Amino acid sequence: MLDQNTIDRIYDAANIVDVVSDYVTLRRSGASYKGLCPFHDDKTPSFYVNPAKQICKCFSCGKGGNVVHFIMEEEQLGYYDALRFLAKRYGIEVKEREYSDEERKAQNDRESMFAVNEWASNYFHDLMLNDPDGRAIGLAYFRNRGVRDDIIEKFRLGFCLDRPDAMAKAALQKGYREEYIVRTGLAYKRDNGTFGDKFRGRVMFPWFNVSGQISAFGGRVLAAATKGVAQKYMNSPNSDIFVKENELYGIFQAKKQIAKENLVYMVEGYTDVIAMHQCGIENVVANSGTALSEAQIRILHRFTTNITLIYDGDAAGIHAAQRGINMLLADGMNVKVLLLPDGDDPDSFSKKHTADEFRQYVAAHQTDFIVFKTNLSLQGVQNDPLRRSQLATEILKSICVIPDEITRAAYVHECSELMKMNEAMLLRQCNNLRREYIEQKKLERERQKQREQRLAERQQQQQSAAPISPTTTAGGTAAPTSGTADAGTTAPPPADGESRPFEPLPDEAYDNEEPPTQQSATTATPTNPIYVPTQSKLVQIEKLIMTQVVRHGWETFATYDAEGNPCEVTVAEFVREELDVDELTFQHPLYAQMMQLAAEHIGEEGFDGERFFRDYPSLDVSREAADMLTNRYQLSEIMPLTEQEQSLSRRIPHLMLDYKFELLSEEMARLKKQLKTPEVLAETDKQLEIMQQIAELRNGKRLLAERLGDRVM
Repeated sequence: MLDQNTIDRIYDAANIVDVVSDYVTLRRSGASYKGLCPFHDDKTPSFYVNPAKQICKCFSCGKGGNVVHFIMEEEQLGYYDALRFLAKRYGIEVKEREYSDEERKAQNDRESMFAVNEWASNYFHDLMLNDPDGRAIGLAYFRNRGVRDDIIEKFRLGFCLDRPDAMAKAALQKGYREEYIVRTGLAYKRDNGTFGDKFRGRVMFPWFNVSGQISAFGGRVLAAATKGVAQKYMNSPNSDIFVKENELYGIFQAKKQIAKENLVYMVEGYTDVIAMHQCGIENVVANSGTALSEAQIRILHRFTTNITLIYDGDAAGIHAAQRGINMLLADGMNVKVLLLPDGDDPDSFSKKHTADEFRQYVAAHQTDFIVFKTNLSLQGVQNDPLRRSQLATEILKSICVIPDEITRAAYVHECSELMKMNEAMLLRQCNNLRREYIEQKKLERERQKQREQRLAERQQQQQSAAPISPTTTAGGTAAPTSGTADAGTTAPPPADGESRPFEPLPDEAYDNEEPPTQQSATTATPTNPIYVPTQSKLVQIEKLIMTQVVRHGWETFATYDAEGNPCEVTVAEFVREELDVDELTFQHPLYAQMMQLAAEHIGEEGFDGERFFRDYPSLDVSREAADMLTNRYQLSEIMPLTEQEQSLSRRIPHLMLDYKFELLSEEMARLKKQLKTPEVLAETDKQLEIMQQIAELRNGKRLLAERLGDRVM
């Protein structure tokens, strides 16, 4: 994790106009700049950049924020990856926080393995372009397949010489340690101490992770040498930086276009991805022959919820298309299936068609998963009622995993139409299967908890049997250095682009089929956003108040103290005191967190509230602040306008009175609803008590209305 001083230096150096200009053609518009939005198909300029506030916003699609938010969206990077991206652009040395000895070793090991892979990728690529054997064999192979030079560069394709240890010797001569050459899987060490190159005689396909680091390689024996070879393709083994089932080939080259088109095409192999890029279709990835995993689906879900599976039209392609459909559906993905004409794969098909023709074919021939599965299942069983009922159950097993109830109902209706079965009956069966599925998930989670508990107990026993040198944590206490999940243990942070371990939803998420209600406002992190509930009128007023705190929190205005004496107070201090006097906190967890942050800096001389909130590490806070700092009229060609025709001394007290008035209104509505419940209607004393509370609230609203001066009771 980056230390705060480094983050501050990055924000100081990064100029949002310069950064955005690398991606968007901007022209001056008053005090701001405008251009076509890079995040959607913009026809007229709707993307504005404000250099004074260092923020940007599209007034069509709504995307924007500070300079880090822009890079996150444009490059599809995480928060800290975006900061590193900007640090590299401005030549800023990145300083990480202090790690423990074990954390430092793990991080150094990973960085060393990535460095070896980066060197090897350049080595293989240079050999293919400049070595006589590389050009005659490796480059000739790609040229024969029609791969253009720009695509070779884009995917950094290469070739490993067919010599026993040429690559290993070259790496050792460059100073790379044999430990990392072996751990990355580039070479192996024989019993006699000599090395052997794992990929010799193969063309090389580097695997880029989401952040653009090379985590592994795939190697293919050449066509003339494939006869009798059991394994045509070979991949790097799993390691500290690569787990094949957690990676997708082509994701780095495709992520920007996936997000832009809100769609990803899934194919099987390296050459399919490369051929489609050459055809002009870039939002494509491959799982490279492995069954689709939950980790891969989570990577895709970061960029889109729409996926089209493209496979060959033969039996193997049909089988591949059916694998992983249920996992995709369970993750909320919208799944389409496209089977190419028999005899074609994405590689050969894309070579025969332009990008537009390919997209037209996809649009005309892709089918929803339910249509694909139903049509496939009905072949040859139209006159067999028992088999039809079994197939209907199989299809319902796919439908029942879909988290959204309305979507499930729509698919059940479609299944009923296609299979000519009673819809109500199918819906009942789907609901039964849904309950069984949820119970199964609960049991799986419980078994996983038990396994983790047993593992922790065994590790604890091992620790007690053999004393371990403790490591001091940031809090000053001793923490065990093993890999247990005990409180206080600090695991090495996941590397950039590495898939995080899967964390199952809590039981409530399966019971209620809804997201958790709220997270604590004080625990939000750049990768752990606050759950934002539906905005009520009260929450809308909270946003208006927080907007004033973000924009003007440390400006003063004239008011009166409790004794009626004139005084000056800052906006943030006035809002905090108005909340404290009635023991109130904002209902929206994000605004409650932001108000708490503001309160912590009340009284600080020269405090820059706008910058503090705009550049705050929590993405929820900084994005909301950037939105609050955005004013369409100030960013447009129209002459800048004031926020309201009111001074702070009138606007801020008025908002606080509005807020309290709405609080009383909501409480009155709650009590009136409670008054009609059977429990209260059965008790006269309870009715009188609630009616008395309503009368007090009505009197409070009347007093507030008199102060507001614009309410009709």
